[in-house]
Amino acid sequence: MSSIVVENLRKVYPVSIKEPGLKGTLNHFFNRKYRHVAAVKDVSFAIEPGEVVGFLGPNGAGKTTTLKMLTGLIHPSGGNLSVSGHYPFSREATFLQKITLVMGQKQQLLWDLPAMDSLRINAAVYDIPRQVFRQRLAELTEMLSLQDKLKQPVRKLSLGERMKAELLAALLHQPQVLFLDEPTLGLDVNAQVAVRNFLRDYNQKYGATILLTSHYMADITALCDRVLLIHQGSLFYDGSLDGLLEKFTPCREIRVELAAPFSSEQKEAIATHKPFGELVEIEGLTARFLVQRETLTNTVSKILAELELVDLTVSDPPIEEVIGQVFTSQPSQSNDPSDNDTESESTASSAVK
Repeated sequence: MSSIVVENLRKVYPVSIKEPGLKGTLNHFFNRKYRHVAAVKDVSFAIEPGEVVGFLGPNGAGKTTTLKMLTGLIHPSGGNLSVSGHYPFSREATFLQKITLVMGQKQQLLWDLPAMDSLRINAAVYDIPRQVFRQRLAELTEMLSLQDKLKQPVRKLSLGERMKAELLAALLHQPQVLFLDEPTLGLDVNAQVAVRNFLRDYNQKYGATILLTSHYMADITALCDRVLLIHQGSLFYDGSLDGLLEKFTPCREIRVELAAPFSSEQKEAIATHKPFGELVEIEGLTARFLVQRETLTNTVSKILAELELVDLTVSDPPIEEVIGQVFTSQPSQSNDPSDNDTESESTASSAVK
């Protein structure tokens, strides 16, 4: 059975409309009008136990809204969903024991108290026996390299140490499903690597299912073989990272290091006539070209014959550029649902099973 099943999931928010001035204020008070904004539109996917899946999209695409529906924090406006065999919004104790939600911009640890105090509270909330608590605490502390940090006030910890402590608190009850929303937000490179390594080890050791959102593509490439892409509330890609490159970038990148820099005339001619493919960048003695895959061999031969080079490499374009181009190329959609979908929140919610 799939850990997460989502079918035609929707979330529509009623947003009040207010005109400026005194008249607008009075109308807003006595005769309030609304427009309906669709944050999530008919999203469907399934995630198997033990999978680590990246959930990507620009700001406002609907990622966090989807995660909040999957964890039962907000009620869907329509569709069906199941997490570990439970309907999330019922918030059953057995369901809450199986999941966790970590948000990089939110914190659950008490700011002025040592992290250990918050961990003891979590252990009591989840009814974790004392011996099990000590065992899990020792194991997670070692995995996260948090020795001697849990007795310091949270405000005295570095950002990376706080994020690790947040992860420890979120995983103390050993959940089966992890929803991670920007877990490396604001961390330096070393702290990001440490968090990624921990999540990979945790997934391999416990077989946990992970749904991860991040604006750092290094998180996705390091942890996820599969990605979901969402734009303006609609899911438009569900597949592997390699498949994403094949589908949306029919090009390879050629990077060359020149023996001598191009002249201004050469730069203009190469950019205009594109003899070596699409010129992406020239910086000093380095130039980058995008070349159609079917013409790659001929183009490489032409570059080697006509340019004086020190080095040449062929690779896929950087994944960050690919993702950026994919979202930029998506057609704009109205956030207002069609007339058939503009029911009020109370009416729409009744459609959820």
